[in-house]
Formats: sequence, C-alpha cells, structure tokens
Amino acid sequence: MVRAYLLFVLAGLAEIGGGYLVWMWLRNGKPIWVGVLGGVVLFLYGVIATRQEFASFGKVYAAYGGVFIIMSVLWGWWIGKEMPNLTEWIGAAICLIGVTVMLLGPK
Repeated sequence: MVRAYLLFVLAGLAEIGGGYLVWMWLRNGKPIWVGVLGGVVLFLYGVIATRQEFASFGKVYAAYGGVFIIMSVLWGWWIGKEMPNLTEWIGAAICLIGVTVMLLGPK
C-alpha cells in the first residue's frame, strides 16, 4: 500500500505541476518553454500512473482522483498561498478515506 500511495503522490505532483506550468505560460505570460516543460511533465504523469499494479485502469484512476483532490488542496495552500477552509479539509479527508477503502478492497 505504501508503494501505491507513493506512486499516487508522484503522479499528482506531475499532473498538478505540469498543469501549473502550462497555466503559467498561457495565463501569466511565461515563455513558451515553460508550457513545453509543462507538457513533458504531464506526459510523465501518464507514465507514472501506469506503474500502479494493484488494480485495473478504472480502479487506479478512480482512486487517483481522490488523491488528486487532496494534493490540489495542498498545492493551493503551499504554492497558491490560500489557506483551505474547514469544508475543504473535511472533503480532502473524506477523499483519503475513500481512496484507502478502494485500495483495501478486492482486486
């Protein structure tokens, strides 16, 4: 289970980081190489996600969706400097519980 969570975190960093770089290029006028780097990082997200071995594509991506929500809240807090409110923390905790239930369920 530790390996699964580690891969989810790496995939999340790649997806959010890549998307953020593309955002910075298109919305904040950064140079095109920032957008291209974002595209490469987004590609790596797809590669990292395939390393999950615990289940089928649908189950992996459904579980990853919960991890993505948690990481997006944390990214907004750390990078965007916006403190999540109570309902965002509660929602993230519910997602973490859901991901754990999916990982512990039958394959």
